[in-house]
Amino acid sequence: MFHFILADLRRNWIGALILALLIALATALGVSVTLQERALRLGSARAAAAFDLVVGAAGSETQLILSSIFLQPAPLQLLPPATLSALRADPRVENAIPVGFGDFVGGYPIVGTTGDAVAMLGGLAGGEGFSHLGDAIVGSQVTRDIGDSFHPFHGSVGEAGEVHAHVEYRVVGRMAPTGTPWDRAILVPIQSVWAAHADHDHEAETAGLAAVAHVPHDHGHDHGPGFAGDPVDEAALLSADNPGVPAILVKPKSIADAYNLRQQYRTETTLAVFPGEVLTRLYGTLGDARRVLGFVAMGAQGLVGAAILMVVAVHVLQRRRQIGALRAFGAPRPVVMGMVWLEVFMLVAAGVIAGFAIGYAIVRAISSHLAKSSGVAMPVEFQTADLWTLAGLLLACAIATLLPALIAYRQSPAQALRA
Repeated sequence: MFHFILADLRRNWIGALILALLIALATALGVSVTLQERALRLGSARAAAAFDLVVGAAGSETQLILSSIFLQPAPLQLLPPATLSALRADPRVENAIPVGFGDFVGGYPIVGTTGDAVAMLGGLAGGEGFSHLGDAIVGSQVTRDIGDSFHPFHGSVGEAGEVHAHVEYRVVGRMAPTGTPWDRAILVPIQSVWAAHADHDHEAETAGLAAVAHVPHDHGHDHGPGFAGDPVDEAALLSADNPGVPAILVKPKSIADAYNLRQQYRTETTLAVFPGEVLTRLYGTLGDARRVLGFVAMGAQGLVGAAILMVVAVHVLQRRRQIGALRAFGAPRPVVMGMVWLEVFMLVAAGVIAGFAIGYAIVRAISSHLAKSSGVAMPVEFQTADLWTLAGLLLACAIATLLPALIAYRQSPAQALRA
């Protein structure tokens, strides 16, 4: 039986290959939708896992999370200095880390923050932390080495902005890989960001990055070329003269403290959110889109499957003389039926399994590209549910391929040989 099947497939290998390829592509479409949605969901959830609570000015919760955690540039209102002071003095808070944005270099966002942010994200892989205003710590994917120097660019490349020629940062450390957008970020002391933008009124800027604001000239910093060599002044974080920050990353001491802080800072002027809450809503939207695409994929698979079954049925009818000869030489009906069924099932099953492999490869390529551009590591992996899906598809194929086998079973030798 197997020798006959293999010989028949070799004889019609072009048609068999085309049918298997059509099945594989239809299957890959559905597999790609499922795996890509899961990779986006798992990657974003892991990227936000290090952040317990985010406090910002009243506005969009989604935009606050996208800007403060995923480092997507967008205009955010600034929190007053008193908010950071209150959070740092609150006994329920283990740490309150300010973050400020607005500058770039080579496409990498520059994030003004404190050394606590480095510790929260996993620490250093090499070098040292902040000690001067001109120190910079690069993420694991930033293509700059320790000892390199650069000038920040106000606004991302291609937008209205200018180079801060009077500000020079020097890379002193590199963060350990985190699998988050912060791997593509450059961290600098937030005091240096305030100083660098002391002469800019960002409400009048067209770049749309309201991450830092005008700093009065009596702020106490030397804004000339040499200010970067000044030591980091931690007391300046709590100064009433600082311009404020767009977001504060808060690490509460307990779960109860986290909920109490969230309730306290959800006011008319401030906003406190758990990143997981926002991501859950985004997952809901993403899940709806996946279901729609899933129905499209199922429709495509159904059409391809029906077309292939029709082609196979016609092929079996064209082989009536061959099947009749087998029956005339004494092959029982069940054997002929099993032979036809097994040949068709092997063809369809090969296409389904190849489709899973093709879909996996496609999603790996897409996720790798997205990870390089966003910094979010997107795990592409099969789960137990996928194995059940594969088993269900193979079972459905086994049942569907009974149609051409039944056509062969119903033919009598005499009718087949007279055809």
